[in-house]
Amino acid sequence: MPELPEMENYRRMLSDQIIDQPITNVVINREKSVNVPADQFKNELAGQRVIFVERRGKHLIFHLNNGRRLLLHLMLGGMLYCGTEEDRPSRSTQVEIGFGQKTLYFIGLRLGYLHLLSAKEVDEILKPLGPELFDRRMSKERFVELLQGRRGALKSLLVNQHAVAGIGNCYADEIAFEAGLLPSAKIQELSEDTLGRLYDAAVKVLTEALEHGGYMESPFMAGDTLTGGFNDLCKVYDREGEKCYRCGGVISKVELTGRKAFFCPSCQHEQ
Repeated sequence: MPELPEMENYRRMLSDQIIDQPITNVVINREKSVNVPADQFKNELAGQRVIFVERRGKHLIFHLNNGRRLLLHLMLGGMLYCGTEEDRPSRSTQVEIGFGQKTLYFIGLRLGYLHLLSAKEVDEILKPLGPELFDRRMSKERFVELLQGRRGALKSLLVNQHAVAGIGNCYADEIAFEAGLLPSAKIQELSEDTLGRLYDAAVKVLTEALEHGGYMESPFMAGDTLTGGFNDLCKVYDREGEKCYRCGGVISKVELTGRKAFFCPSCQHEQ
C-alpha cells in the first residue's frame, strides 16, 4: 500500500504535470470507485482545472478551481500513471481523467476510491487523522508527548493513522530497525530517550524514502527514474531470510496483530 513517501512523490509529480490544465475527458470504468453517479462525476469535472494538489497522510486531495475536491486513497494495490494510452501500464483502469494530450490513470482502485466532495466533507473525513512527522508543528518533544501514555506494540502504534498519519507496514518496519527496536516492543515501556531515538529514526527513514521516490516500483510516467528508488534501500522489509546489513544476522518475519513484521532478532531489542 502506498504510504507517505509514495503519496508525496505522486503529489510532487502531479503538481508538475496537471496543475491549471483543463479537464478534457473523464472515463469511469468502475462506478464503485467514485461516490456519485458516473454521469454526474463526469459533468462536474468537465472543463474544471486542478489548481493545487495536497497530501494528508496516505490521501491526496485535488483542489478544483470551482472549490470542489477530489479525495484519493489508493489503498492496497492502487497506483497512478500519467501519460498516453500507448505508454501506460497494461492493467485495467478504474478511472481516467484527461488533461489534453495526457491522461491521469487511476489503477488498482479495487479497494481504493476517488470521491468528489466539498471542502467541508473532506475536512470531516480527514479530521480523525493524527499528526504527521513533517508537520511544521511537530518536534521531538511533541512526538514524545504524543506517544507517552499510549499502550501496545510499537508497530501497531506506528501504523495507527489516528496516532501518526502516513506510516504503513513498510516504513514501520524500517523505522523500528533504524531505532534498534523490535516491532513488538511495548510503547508504554519505552523511556523518553528511547522515544526520542524513535523520532530521529522515523524522520531519517521517511526523509530518505522521499529523496529516493518511495518503495513502489511502477513509474508514474514515461522517463520517471525516481519512483521506487527506495525499494533497494529497505533494510528489513520483505527481506525474510536475508542477511542483516547492520550485524550480519538473519532477517525474520512474524505476524503481529494481524500484520506481517520484518526485523532482525540480533540487533533489534525491546528497549
